[in-house]
Amino acid sequence: MTEPAPRRRGRPPRAAAEAGPGARERILSAARTEFSDRGYERTSIRGIAKAAGVDAALVHHYFGTKDEVFAAAIEVDFEPALTVAAILGDSLDGVGERLARHFLAIWENPVTRTPLIAVLRSALTHDAAAKVLRGFVLRRLLERVAGELRVPDPRLRAELAASHMMGIVIMRYVLEVEPLASAPAERIVDLVGPTLQRYLTEG
Repeated sequence: MTEPAPRRRGRPPRAAAEAGPGARERILSAARTEFSDRGYERTSIRGIAKAAGVDAALVHHYFGTKDEVFAAAIEVDFEPALTVAAILGDSLDGVGERLARHFLAIWENPVTRTPLIAVLRSALTHDAAAKVLRGFVLRRLLERVAGELRVPDPRLRAELAASHMMGIVIMRYVLEVEPLASAPAERIVDLVGPTLQRYLTEG
């Protein structure tokens, strides 16, 4: 079903304005559930609004389009600057291991894993979802790390690291291929860390 044209941002209608404090958080929570349960294609602004107990105009007011609410709904709650600092550490030694550990920790956490798996599945068939995932993997983390390392071809290195880690994610969390699916996360970190180290620091 075709989505109605988004209303202009600004002051929402009276009924929407009366939704009260916490409406934005309720919308995001409902959107996460809707996208996780129904996928990108079958989720609608109206459905999100109904699940959140608000008028659809309020969803448009806060987020604009369906793509924008999708992006906000799957945003992982972490501070990029702090994450980059933690991954880089005091030296380049072990940066690949720290990156692998941080990346896997996001997917090991059920709170962040569920919406991200929904994004990953949607990204395979829908451009908007793919764009959001690229933004998370590259701009929010890998490009920032590679850029701080001051190495040649930081974007290419970031994409190589991303391709390696996303391949593991698909095999471990989506397809659940054994023995990778049940291997301890630290074992994966031990094996993958040196490869990421080479991508990000050598040559």
